[in-house]
Amino acid sequence: MLLLTIQSFFSSLIPIFLFLFCHVRGVSASDYFEQLNLKPLPHLSLLASFDFRSNTTFSQFEAQSYRYFPRSLGQILQHVGTKELHLRFSLGRWDAESWGARPWDGTREGGTGVELWAWLEADTDEEADHKWLTLTNALSGLFCASLNFIDQTRTIRPAMSFRPEGDHPNSTLENTHLLHGVLPHEVVCTENLTPFLKLLPCKGKSGISSLLDGHKLFDASWQSMAIDIRPVCPPSGGECVLEIEQTIDMVLDIERSKRPRGNPIPRPPPGHDLKCNTSKPYHSGDTCFPADLLDSQDWTLDQVFGKTMKGTCPLTDPNVPPVCIQAPERRDVYTTGGVTEYKDPSGLSRCYQIPPDSEFSLVLPRMPREGENAKTDADEMVVPETPLLYAERSFTGHGQERGGVQSILTNPSPDTEVEFIYMESLPWFMRIYLHTLKTRIEGISGNNEDVIEEIYYRPALDRARGTQLELRMRIPPASTVFLTYDFEKTILRYTEYPPDANRGFDVAASVITILPSSDPNAPPARQKTSNLRTTSLLLSLPTPDFSMPYNVIIFTSTAIALAFGGLYNILVRRFVAADEGPEVDVTGIKGKIIHGVMGLLKKIKGAKGKLE
Repeated sequence: MLLLTIQSFFSSLIPIFLFLFCHVRGVSASDYFEQLNLKPLPHLSLLASFDFRSNTTFSQFEAQSYRYFPRSLGQILQHVGTKELHLRFSLGRWDAESWGARPWDGTREGGTGVELWAWLEADTDEEADHKWLTLTNALSGLFCASLNFIDQTRTIRPAMSFRPEGDHPNSTLENTHLLHGVLPHEVVCTENLTPFLKLLPCKGKSGISSLLDGHKLFDASWQSMAIDIRPVCPPSGGECVLEIEQTIDMVLDIERSKRPRGNPIPRPPPGHDLKCNTSKPYHSGDTCFPADLLDSQDWTLDQVFGKTMKGTCPLTDPNVPPVCIQAPERRDVYTTGGVTEYKDPSGLSRCYQIPPDSEFSLVLPRMPREGENAKTDADEMVVPETPLLYAERSFTGHGQERGGVQSILTNPSPDTEVEFIYMESLPWFMRIYLHTLKTRIEGISGNNEDVIEEIYYRPALDRARGTQLELRMRIPPASTVFLTYDFEKTILRYTEYPPDANRGFDVAASVITILPSSDPNAPPARQKTSNLRTTSLLLSLPTPDFSMPYNVIIFTSTAIALAFGGLYNILVRRFVAADEGPEVDVTGIKGKIIHGVMGLLKKIKGAKGKLE
């Protein structure tokens, strides 16, 4: 009896140890592991976070003895002397007001398009620029992206915004250079996902990577693919490793994702299938306020991703559950047979151990809203966390000569101030006036000059480099800061305009780095660094009339064709009299026609002579 009690006690501890292991950040006991975290969000949305992590020792890395670390990427890093690298492919906009705080505290998020920053080992700035050019060109070919267009006009050297995430010795950091580049106009698509999957050990054939499909990923409301490479040293000592972490985060619209593949074009439902909110005072027979966003979530894993999960990757750590979902304890979740469930002691999430060779699917049924077993919203999903900061940015002004930028930064906390670094990387043709930089506070009474603590400004040079602006700011509790500045638009050469010049020019998103709080009693979310990006902007520049060059080209081509044609006829064609030409056979049809035409011409000439 005592033995059974001890066994049951240790059995109850196993789920707790497994769950804590999945959420402790550090060097994994295995060289590779992967995990998928699902989080239902309001408004019938689902956040799916894929995490793939592998490592290699530095001795193996220097000897080019790769096992789980991708060889194609390792050789590039070793060739250019990269100490740490971060690459982002992002699309869409994170709705912080509805979805709450960003996944991974925003550290795996990038601005719209492609974003890259790295620490390179170099003795001089010129050597660092050369290695940066080599790195961007190599990554451009590896990921089928336009990273080779990150030239000196799109490259900056952040002074305050980014800090290394890896464990670097102080002697190494003294000889490294941080460079950052972004392509906001880059369109992320399936050709970027394919090389991303090829870096994984199972390459999308099994495990959670088998759920990744380009049709679902790029149909999401928001998605971000991230690659982070950094050195990691265990806290207890031992050999350091070079870790690569690949993450994919996407917010799926459940109703749109459940649409079958045979019906790719969404069509409006018929009138009798509309779900209307009858509690609205303006509801009537011909007026319907949609109520589908108020219904509970009802979906399966194969419906959302279009296919079931093909077992587990045989190379992953067997002690790490491959699939987890954040759902309250009272929420019903069903899975396929043979799956072991481990619940978090907090009752807010659960993980699943999956048999290696069996397909896996997960079902969230619709919750009953009426009757004895009725459940509330708190039983359906975990309430999203409130972000540390809300940020939005837009253009102001009108006309083709000048304009302005306004950033609205809101601190939702009622009792804690937020300190952060605001960074702008602007194109060279957007010349800002630093003296117009102003801040205005709403919500408290105070001095506006206390908001900005430090400014780092690097002006642009025409066709050489862009503008870099970094501000260290502090927002009081329950306050909103309006940050504004003016700029002047530059007229480009006509050869510098893209083919779709009237569409405008993309301006990269602002990068906000929220610094850790100095208060030891602050919540855990405020004791670590977090990031967020604003949306990118579309700048309209003065555009010349491109029809004039085309008119000149057409007129010149016509004049050349006429002159060349006449000159060619004079030089090549031979003119002879009619009687000197070859004799024509008048017996055939062709000869009769020619003979008749020549006779008609003689009569016409004779008639003209008589009239004269």
